Amino acid sequence: MRKLPRAHRLRWMRVLLLALPLLSLPVLYAALGAARCSSTSASPHQRQGRLGSRPPDLPPRLAYVISGAGPGDGPRIRRLLRALYHPWNCYLVRVAGEEDRADLEAFVRGEEAPRRYGNVRVAAAGEWGAVTRRGPTELAATLHAAAVLLREFEGWSWFINLSASDYPLMPQDDILNIFSYIPRDLNFIEHTSNIGWKEYQRARPIIVDPALQVPNKTEVVTTKEKRSMPSAFKIFVGSSSVVLSRSFLEFSLLGWDNLPRTLLMYFTNFFSPSEGYFHTVICNSNYYQNTTINNDLRFMAWDNPPRTYPVNLTTEHFDAMANSGAPFAHSCANDNPALDMIDVKLLGRAPDRFTPGGWCLGSSVGGKDPCNFFGRSFVLRPTKGSSKLEKLLLKLLEPDNFRPKQCK
Repeated sequence: MRKLPRAHRLRWMRVLLLALPLLSLPVLYAALGAARCSSTSASPHQRQGRLGSRPPDLPPRLAYVISGAGPGDGPRIRRLLRALYHPWNCYLVRVAGEEDRADLEAFVRGEEAPRRYGNVRVAAAGEWGAVTRRGPTELAATLHAAAVLLREFEGWSWFINLSASDYPLMPQDDILNIFSYIPRDLNFIEHTSNIGWKEYQRARPIIVDPALQVPNKTEVVTTKEKRSMPSAFKIFVGSSSVVLSRSFLEFSLLGWDNLPRTLLMYFTNFFSPSEGYFHTVICNSNYYQNTTINNDLRFMAWDNPPRTYPVNLTTEHFDAMANSGAPFAHSCANDNPALDMIDVKLLGRAPDRFTPGGWCLGSSVGGKDPCNFFGRSFVLRPTKGSSKLEKLLLKLLEPDNFRPKQCK
């Protein structure tokens, strides 16, 4: 059988997906596609100046929240921002140290592209409270970030949470191009109801998060008492890294159903609730349980059994990363030589420059920065590497992988 051209395969993928009975809710594609991912705090004159003429069909927009784990993450996040930046997307950055925050604010003000498009927001000092790793304050920070993105930026379709140890494996043009062919109500979230040892180490203990009481971060405190497992809903757990639809986040934060609020109260007494809250909400909701794809779109290399923690990626993992089709990698240590290989071979990015894309109209001849001259932000110029993400999504959406792995 003759193989269809790539563009035709993508069109057929979109047609087949749109034919799936994903939701009983109205699909808001038109409203999402028509909105602008500029900060709503910008003046009407500024927003009008950024719009320009548009084609009838626009790619989706991605809303990123980038979190620093502690002081000293500023340089890593600055590099991550350069690798991730695209004027079509939205970015919310949160760091712990005041020095890192001031440095990132100066970086955003000093770069012409983020200054012109107004799509990078650095959280102000004191805007976030203390966050305890593995505690409910970590989940609260993620929900807060989603609420800020919903309030301050318009028109984005997917929410993606990244840390300073994450890094993209392909240009944003590749991701936006392939995501243009899938329904915007899909949620990429790794999940399972087979919680195993996590029942006794995460669900049953009664915990106290000290960050709710004191400003400095400390470890979660456990009590001797244990609690029983719930019978009103089924617990699901998985990766804390997610790619969630705007519709599902609005349901989780503003929803007409009481389920998200009920589960939020339950997960205040749960070790690492970020690895269970969204998973349990989406799989216990009749509206959204059929929108899940059981994958977080991250490449990770695990430790030897019991495969509990991802190892730091090195140059030895490069071929596996490049061929995985995953758009992001976790976890990458600071000043990792593997990042330099990703920049050169996968992103086409020079040091201290943005990843080039269709929005960059300058010439790279003689080592010049092509992103010194801006074109239309919605114009995409995907690379050959986008076919790897296409292949991954087609595999995830095969009948043997899609429905059977939803909320099981």
